[in-house]
Amino acid sequence: MGKTNIVYLSLGSNLGNRYLNLQKAIVQLELRVGLVVQVSHVYENPAMGFEGDNFLNACLAIETQSSPKALLEQLLQLEKDLGRIQRNDAGYTSRPIDIDIIYFGNKIVKSAELNIPHPAMTQRKFVLKPLADIAPQVYHPILKKDTRNLLQESKDESYLQKTDHTLYKSRNSLFSQLQFLSIEGNIGSGKTTLAHKIASEFNAKLVLERFADNPFLPKFYEDPSRFAFPLEMSFLADRYQQFTDDTSQFDLFKKFMVSDYDIFKSLIFAKITLQKDEFGLYRKMFNFMYKEVKKPDIYVYLYQKTDRLLENIKKRGRDYEQNIEASYLEKINRGYMDFMKSHPQQNSLLVDLGDLDFVADTSHYEQIIDTIETKLITLLP
Repeated sequence: MGKTNIVYLSLGSNLGNRYLNLQKAIVQLELRVGLVVQVSHVYENPAMGFEGDNFLNACLAIETQSSPKALLEQLLQLEKDLGRIQRNDAGYTSRPIDIDIIYFGNKIVKSAELNIPHPAMTQRKFVLKPLADIAPQVYHPILKKDTRNLLQESKDESYLQKTDHTLYKSRNSLFSQLQFLSIEGNIGSGKTTLAHKIASEFNAKLVLERFADNPFLPKFYEDPSRFAFPLEMSFLADRYQQFTDDTSQFDLFKKFMVSDYDIFKSLIFAKITLQKDEFGLYRKMFNFMYKEVKKPDIYVYLYQKTDRLLENIKKRGRDYEQNIEASYLEKINRGYMDFMKSHPQQNSLLVDLGDLDFVADTSHYEQIIDTIETKLITLLP
């Protein structure tokens, strides 16, 4: 195992969602390269050397055991994965992400592919200013001057403005900005399993629906018309009591809350199972309760095809679920879709599972977390 070095990187973006690009890059650096220990403020400045939209720029410090050459290869691959197209000519163009090595410990590297310290850093205020945020007293190993002196002596008079954006050092600190994440889905979609995995990975308080204790559920599957109303009313009462209890009790040792249901599911299922007059009465009760409950910051809906849902239901082997019909599952899916369309303020996120198996394949789980992460970043200031 090699020596750990502190490396200072400059990040910039002027194409697409610039803040999203910077934050995604930092998360991937943490996952692929090493521990991100410091992140600067975010600054905006015009493109230099070419016509293009303004950049957002930041600097960060990272601990890595990679060699300079290996780190360069990691950064080039990361830029590519985040959508940057490398050009063969020497000209500058707009790009979703640009990552440069400014310092690598106190090493001096000169080669055809890499120069450290970055040879243009002293001419770029958009590098020196964010670098001064996190490394004001770090010395340039050739010029023997610290960052504050280099900034004072810089002749770069281009516009540079500190923004209100905040960048987070890790995926964990990013997800900690959540208060409440709801994972929803049809019967057999895997919402409870995903909620468990997220709670475990991010140290979140887990709020689970207690469906197994409902005495009307097996009876409903045997005789839906007779037991639909008592089933839905008992679900509503149980969900309301549990939901308000669990979501109102903040756990000081947990980062946020994640649930495997949202109380609005009560109305979705009731609309499918109840007669028109029963649903009218039910909705009056529901509307009264819904005003009082906590709403999620992000509402994730796991969409799965009906045939896969039926396979999953068969696999888990609950006796009272084995006679569920495909048409019933399709109605539930439509109910959730209608809810998300009619509640744009809900910050809904549709995740199409397709052939993903996030239990057996960690890369599939990573895809889902990456999708939630993207949604979260777009909601941050």
